[in-house]
Amino acid sequence: MNDDLWNTLAARRHVGLRRLQAPGPDDDALARMMEAAAQAPDHGSLLPWRFVLIPEGRRDDLGAAFEEALARRDPGADAAARTAARDKAFHAPCLIVAVLVDAPGTSIPVEEKLLSLGCALQNVLLAAQALGFASGLASGGALESPAMRALLDLQPHERAVCFIGIGTGGAKKTPRVRPQPGQFFSTL
Repeated sequence: MNDDLWNTLAARRHVGLRRLQAPGPDDDALARMMEAAAQAPDHGSLLPWRFVLIPEGRRDDLGAAFEEALARRDPGADAAARTAARDKAFHAPCLIVAVLVDAPGTSIPVEEKLLSLGCALQNVLLAAQALGFASGLASGGALESPAMRALLDLQPHERAVCFIGIGTGGAKKTPRVRPQPGQFFSTL
């Protein structure tokens, strides 16, 4: 195995979106990450996923969608909780939403489409690592909220799956213990 690839795989760590700092990727680095995503397996060449960049100029709109989602889940949420929900929109210098596209009329099961999205996500995370950036994923109930669906202009056959945050990592945490192949690999 190529040592550069192995080192990139071994060095990749989740960094919580709150801990990501500027600078984030420039347009060229972001384009490289999307090129990496395009290398994901795709049974039937359906392109069953897409990514939506939330630029700085739209973070207030994202914050409003987070706040509205909280208000729907918890109508009694106080001002501090609403502010915290709104602040989530500003946790990473680069924020992208991964969207599953389950277009009707194909014989490819949704599970395969989701696997393709997962591979594309991992490629983005590894490309970010290779380019010197830290990254992390975040999900939650707000992704399915009407406000978020409207903001992202999701079609009925689309589902926002997670946020990808990309930036510069702060202080490094102790790496988690990774599973050994004997824990998950066997022979029939």
